[in-house]
Amino acid sequence: MDPSCQECIKGTIHKGQPLGKEEMVHGLNTYVIGNRTNPRGIIVVYTDIFGLPLPNNRLIADAYAKSGEWLVYLPDFFEGDPVPLKIADVVLPVDATKQSTLSKYTGILAGLPSFMMWKTRHKEAHTTKICMDFLEALRRGTPKSQKIGMAGFCWGGTYAIRAGLESHMIEIDGEKMPLVDAVVAMHPSRLAIPDDIETLVVPVSYGWGLEDFYVKIEQKGEVEKVHAAAKEAGRKVPEMQHKVYKPGRHGFAVRGNPDDPQERACLEESMTQALDWFGRWL
Repeated sequence: MDPSCQECIKGTIHKGQPLGKEEMVHGLNTYVIGNRTNPRGIIVVYTDIFGLPLPNNRLIADAYAKSGEWLVYLPDFFEGDPVPLKIADVVLPVDATKQSTLSKYTGILAGLPSFMMWKTRHKEAHTTKICMDFLEALRRGTPKSQKIGMAGFCWGGTYAIRAGLESHMIEIDGEKMPLVDAVVAMHPSRLAIPDDIETLVVPVSYGWGLEDFYVKIEQKGEVEKVHAAAKEAGRKVPEMQHKVYKPGRHGFAVRGNPDDPQERACLEESMTQALDWFGRWL
């Protein structure tokens, strides 16, 4: 069994009643919450593999919208096909300490084939197109005075970063513009270095987990090295922020256990990191 897959489908399902509602936005079913009349800016959230059905993802959107400053969109970039929550029910116990080792691995083995089949249905080219098409429609439909931020988690973290690449800039009224104005990426998985980060044109704030089994902490240094080399070569590099979380197990910003003091701190601090970043750049 690939242990990386195990880490992607571990964690805790959070309690809470999401306050937003689903509607169609630029062709995708989207969970919407926040200031619809005069928002300071728009925040788009690209979730982990469990998508809209995972309450945690909706609760993150709710938290972003709580101040009343932002209009928050949580699009279904998986087009109705996230990793099934029935897998989460088995391998995301509320209290992992009460789950036997046999139960844990039986659940993971049972869910693994479904997860691997899901990955084959969400190949990179098509998934990228869905994301960038949504962001382009949003950018073209948003007044120039209003900025757009994007937050991504795990699977979604990488696509959030890619949204800030020079190659995805579009032309509006004769002016080249990035799809988004600022990015927050928490434990971004499957990051291609240097391709996904070398030509960024917007500021990015990264969250890395010290004990992340899947997104290795060493990737932080790799990203910093690429950007240092770009600066030495004379390229303008937007501001990059790196924050390390401890213990920072994979999924710490979405599926950490709020009953564990250290993991709760990771959840809360990652929320603060994102809101501070968007408050600065949007």
